[in-house]
Amino acid sequence: MKLTAVIEQGENGWLVGQIEEIPAAISQGKSIAELNANLADALQLFLETQEEIARLK
Repeated sequence: MKLTAVIEQGENGWLVGQIEEIPAAISQGKSIAELNANLADALQLFLETQEEIARLK
């Protein structure tokens, strides 16, 4: 699966990113590498949460 990260310059030198296909996956970082790692963590957390919600139904 291919995902698109939308990255914008935030305040105080931070980069803010959001996965376009999954708007709940949003994070920030001081560099592209840090932001990418943080977005990957946000995506993982989102997927784990969705899995848990599905189990509870």
